[in-house]
Amino acid sequence: MMLCEWKPFSTDMKTYSQEEFEEMVGDEFEAMMFVGDDEIPSYIWTVNYVCIIKKNARIINDISITKIPRNPVCE
Repeated sequence: MMLCEWKPFSTDMKTYSQEEFEEMVGDEFEAMMFVGDDEIPSYIWTVNYVCIIKKNARIINDISITKIPRNPVCE
């Protein structure tokens, strides 16, 4: 499911708000995508990046965020 409005999501460690996420990645939110019935998005688009959200499930439920440039400059 693709959303163009922020939907807060939580891990065992914290709840992510739009403002906190934008500060973390240093860019402005545009859209997010949830796969299936997951409560945590799989992808979040910002103005300059596609952020891949991966669940880290060992003892606690947490995530890692990988930023990939949306429009890389090729010389």
